[in-house]
Parts: sequence; C-alpha cells; structure tokens
Amino acid sequence: MAGSLWRDRDFVKFWSAESLSLLGAQVSLVAIPLLAVTTLSATPLQMGAVNAAQTAPFLLFTLLAGVWVDRVRRLPLLRAANLGRAVVYGIIPLTIMFDLMNIGLLGVLVFLGATLTVVFDLAYQSYLPSLVGNDQLIDANGRLEGSRSFAQAAGPGLGGLLVGILTAPIAILVNAVTYLVSAVTLLTVRSKEPAPEPEPGPQTSLLTQIGRGVRLAVSNTYLRALGAEAATYNLFNQMLWAVLILFLSRSLHLSALTIGIVLSAEGVGALLGSTVAGRLSRRYGLGRTLIASIVVANLAPLLIPVAGGGPAVAATIVGLALFVNGAGLSIYAIQAISVRQAAVTSDVLGRTNAGYRFAVTGAAAIGAVAGGALGEWTGLRATMVVGGLGTLAAIWFVVRSPIPRLRNLAELQPESAFAAPAAAAAGDQR
Repeated sequence: MAGSLWRDRDFVKFWSAESLSLLGAQVSLVAIPLLAVTTLSATPLQMGAVNAAQTAPFLLFTLLAGVWVDRVRRLPLLRAANLGRAVVYGIIPLTIMFDLMNIGLLGVLVFLGATLTVVFDLAYQSYLPSLVGNDQLIDANGRLEGSRSFAQAAGPGLGGLLVGILTAPIAILVNAVTYLVSAVTLLTVRSKEPAPEPEPGPQTSLLTQIGRGVRLAVSNTYLRALGAEAATYNLFNQMLWAVLILFLSRSLHLSALTIGIVLSAEGVGALLGSTVAGRLSRRYGLGRTLIASIVVANLAPLLIPVAGGGPAVAATIVGLALFVNGAGLSIYAIQAISVRQAAVTSDVLGRTNAGYRFAVTGAAAIGAVAGGALGEWTGLRATMVVGGLGTLAAIWFVVRSPIPRLRNLAELQPESAFAAPAAAAAGDQR
C-alpha cells in the first residue's frame, strides 16, 4: 500500500535526494541565463548557444547512455552523476571569482552538466523498479512526480529570489551544494541492487546493443503506443509554447507579473495531480485513469487561443487551462512511466527509456522551431489552435492500444529483447 513507502527508509532517502536535485536544477534554470546576461553581457546569439548546450546532450548521448545504464548497477551511477554535477556547477562561481569565466566556458560547463543529467535521468528511471517493486511503482512514481511538480512551481521563483539577493554565481553554487548533498544522501541507500546479467550470445557492437532497445521500444505494444503519443504531444505542445508568451503579452496584454502567475498554474495543477494519481488508479483501474487523464490534459490547451474579454478574464481562462493541463499530465505521466518500467525486463530498461527520451526530445525540438515559423506565417492564435488540435490527436495512439484495458501493472508480462515477445505484447487483439 501507499503508506508503506513512508516506512521504506531506502525509498525515502532516494526520494529526498531526487527532490533536492530537482529543486536545485530549477534554480540554475533561472540563474544560468541571468548570469550570461548580467555578468557576461551575452548577445542573443550567445544566449541561443547556451540554451542549445542545455538540450543538445539529450539528442547526442541519450541512446549511448541507455546502453551504459543497462551494463552497470544504477545506484553507483546515480551517485557519480550527482557528484559530477556538483563539481561542474561548482566550477562556475569559482571561475567567476577569479575572473576566468567567458561565454564559451559557460557553454562547455552547461553542456557537461546536461550530459550528466542525461545519465542520471535514465539511471533513476531504470533503478526505481528494483528499489520498490511493481506493486508500489505507481505510488513511488507519484511521489517523484510530485517533487518534480513542486520544483517546477517553486524553483524558478526561488532561483530569481536567490539571484536578486545573493547574485547569480552564488545561486548556482547553491545548486552545486544540492547535488553534493543529494550524492551523499544516495550513499546511505543500502538496498541491494542485483548486478546486471551479461547479455546472451556473442559480444555485439554498440550500435547493435542500442538497436535492441530501440527495436523493443517499437515492437512492444505498450511502449510503442506511449512513445508515439508522447512524441506527437511534444511536437504540437512545443508549437503552442513557442508562441505562448508572445500571445499572453502582445495579444492579451498581460503584465510580466501576471504572466508569471498564470504560468505557475501548470505546476500547481501538476502537484495536485501527483497526490491523487495512485488513488485514482486503484479505484478506477490503471487503463481508465490513464485515458481519462490524457483526454482532460490534451483538451485543456484548446481553451488558450479562445481566451479574451479583458486581461483579468483572459488570465483566468489561460490559468485554468494550464492548471487542468498540468493536473491531467501529471496523473497520466505517473501511470505511463509505471507501464514503461513494468513492460520490459531490467536488462533493457535503460535502452528502451533512452529510445523513448530520444524520440520525445527530438519531437519537442522540431515542434519549437515549427511553432516559431508558423507563428510568423499564420499568427499567434492560429498557431496555438494547430498546437492544441495536434495534442488532442495524440490520444489516438493510446486509445487504439491495449492500454485502456489494463487494470493494474500485475497484468503486464515484462518483455526482453533476447526472447520471444511475451504476453504483454500479445494482448493486442487487432
């Protein structure tokens, strides 16, 4: 039951470490751009390069990191990644202190930090099932998603406050300390993690090992449906978000403060959703909860382009849309992550997660560029209508899969890349 997670000391330590990491990361998300602008006088082109350094590793290294995560124990990898991030982000204020920092070095350090984040994210998602087991997986993911939602809601504000009071370099140093404390906390986790078993058959090339995970992500009915939905959603959702701030400012005439309050509604909704996801799943069944939450989440953005009636009314409509979207996405994500973790065996979990993340990140990047271009050609409101309709269409991939019929994770038979498809994939009657 959910309550037993509170008595699981190793999970509580793991959860605390991850929560601290997430909050620190959100502080740097604000502090690093402000450092580039205020201390290094970055140009718009240089700002673009720094932002690209934060996202490029997710496209460059995700598939490679997935293989690595499957070859070693995940907990030591988590500790090393957080220790590495503490060092990388600690170097930034140090070089500022000795007047050695420039925009090129900042980009390199940000790139290294993001690369370690790729490793950490894949390792933590792959490690969690061995820590808590499938019977508590949804509740454990709910706790972690709640921490992520809280960090997204509170982190930027905390980052801005720290920058205003202590300066950007000190705010980044605070983030480095959170990674260090997180790494030390993970050292106290005593749960024994089974060693990865060697892959059957002769040694194969790195490309072949990557391919095994990607093929399983495509062939497994559940992973294929969830991956296609997420990639399609991210493609169109990023089109909407590419022009959202411009729409709120120029079309709805909202002030900067109002925009900040409106955008925070999504994080508040996500935090609420994370607290009820497990209870909804137990009461109504995993599949029904997943479908209902994604329908609600993907309908909500269509309210945004019809907002009007003066700044106060418009802000209320957009805030409500983002709140509902955040709550629905949080509930959906907790069920979906749990299905992905339970649908395949541990030996390929890192690679299947990597294939999923690669596709989703790539789709988001394309959507952001396409949204900006479409906004130039057709206008802001029309672009958001296209984005909203596209996210709604993404539901089709999940509805036509066996997922709506799932009652709980126990019905899933984990599938391996080294065996014939298990019953999990055979559940599709089409």
